[in-house]
Amino acid sequence: MQHGFVYLCAIMDWFSRYVLAWDISITMGAAFCTRTLEKALMISKPEIFNSDQGSQFTSADFTVILEREGISISMDGRGRVFDNIFVERLWRTVKYEEVYLHNYLTVSEARRSLSKYFFFYDTERIHQSLGYKTPYEIYFKESFKQQLKQAA
Repeated sequence: MQHGFVYLCAIMDWFSRYVLAWDISITMGAAFCTRTLEKALMISKPEIFNSDQGSQFTSADFTVILEREGISISMDGRGRVFDNIFVERLWRTVKYEEVYLHNYLTVSEARRSLSKYFFFYDTERIHQSLGYKTPYEIYFKESFKQQLKQAA
C-alpha cells in the first residue's frame, strides 16, 4: 500500500496447500481473523488447527470458536517459524508472485488483486510437492474420498 499497511490472514489445509479462506484488514485485531476462521469452517472442519502465537489467534474470540467446534488447538513455539512452514511458504509465495509486483493504492484494490491471486493459487498454480497438481485438485480429491468412506 502506498500509505500504511494491510494485514493478511489466510487459513490453509496443510495436506493440499488449499487456501480455504483469507481476509485483509488495516488493523491487526482478532476480528478479521475470526471472520476468516468462520469462512473456512463453512468449507471444512479440521481435527486440529495450527497457528502461531499471535494475539489474534490466542484471543478468546478466536479460541472459543475452535473449542465450540471441537477442534484441537495447536500453537507453534515462540519464534519458531519452521513449525508453521507451509503458511510461511505461502506468505513468501504471495509476496513474490503478487504483492511485490503491485502498488495497491487502496484496500479495495488490494482485496480485488489478492482475490484473483488466491483463485489462481488454488486452482491453477501447480506445486512440485503435490506431484505437479494444484491445491484444488488435491483438496477436493481427498475430500471426496473422505465422503465416500463416511458414506460406507
